[in-house]
Parts: sequence; structure tokens; C-alpha cells
Amino acid sequence: MFALVHVVIVFLFFYGPMDSTITTGKIIIVTAPSGSGKTTLVKRMLAAYPTLAFSISACTRKPRPNEEHGRDYYFFTEEEFKRLIDENAFIEWEMVYTGKYYGTLKTEVERIWSNGQAPLVDIDVQGALAIERQYPESALSLFIQAPSMEELRNRLIKRGTETPETLEERIKKAEWELTHAKYFDAIIINDDLDKATEELINTIKDFPDKTL
Repeated sequence: MFALVHVVIVFLFFYGPMDSTITTGKIIIVTAPSGSGKTTLVKRMLAAYPTLAFSISACTRKPRPNEEHGRDYYFFTEEEFKRLIDENAFIEWEMVYTGKYYGTLKTEVERIWSNGQAPLVDIDVQGALAIERQYPESALSLFIQAPSMEELRNRLIKRGTETPETLEERIKKAEWELTHAKYFDAIIINDDLDKATEELINTIKDFPDKTL
């Protein structure tokens, strides 16, 4: 089973400049293979738009040091997670590893909406496509990628966190993810971080006027 090497971000966006009011009903989905620079772009978006709120995902893995339930993740046992599945509590969910589940709770997104903020949800490619299917008239999907597989490999190597085996796992997974880029509304090439940030912001700002 491949590692969870990509993330997707889903959030409601508001029309206009950063101090504008939120336009409800819009969902933006962002996904990226590991090494594409998604994390930095997410931080920039959160810093630029205080009306965005990070939507906390649910999972069945054990908390890591310094992680807290309700802050980093909602940590559940496998039994609890399956009960939530039966209760239709998730917008999307997936078993990433055997017995290791991740998902986006409806209550988490609704909590953020009720606060007048835009939820920013961290999910994977399959979750992104599932959300697109659920919200076909209100979703804008964005795929972030490195300029080339060679550059992606170089970025992963520079991290210094990969073994040869996990590096190849991530590369193989990235190749699979890239075959799904065509299903997204826009592709952002993160060759220059500032340009990618500007392109991302401009694409999202135009979204309220888009007819899906």
C-alpha cells in the first residue's frame, strides 16, 4: 500500500479581496503529490485569508508526540470510525492502510460554516474526486504539481527523510496522481512559489463567477 503522500485542501471561498464577506456554497479542492510545495502554498493562503479555517480531519492512527485530539486530528478507534461511517457522518472517507482510516466529518465542515468562516480540508486525490461528485455545482478543483518528475524527485531527496524504498513509493504514487490531474478544473505548476501563489489566488478569486 502506498504511503499517504498527497493532500488535498477543500475550503469555502469568499468573493473579492481579503476583507470581503464570505460567499457561501463554494468548495475549493486542492490536491498535490508529495514534494509539489503544497504545504507552503497552504500556509500562504491561511495567512492571506483570516476567514479561512483549517478543517480537522478524522483518523484512526495513534496521536504522535505533541498532537492533540480536536486540534491536529480527531482521533478515533477503528470501531468508532466504522460506527461513524454507518451513521453517514463523513463527507468522504478512505482506508489508507489496512485498518487505518482517514475522513472528513460533516460536523467539522458545518462547524466552520456556522462560524462564518471557510473550511480548509486536508484530503487525498480520491477524497477530492468524491467531493467533486457530491458538490458538482459548487466545487472548484485545483491540482498542484512540480514542473517535472525530475524536480519532484530532487525535492523529495533534499528533504532528507526518505529511504530509497519510500522515495520510489512516493515517485510511483506521484505518477499515478498525475494521471488524474486532467479531472481537476485547473493545474497549478509550482515552479516559482510566488507565481504559483498568485495563480492560485487569482483562480480562486474568479471562481464565484464560474458556471460549473
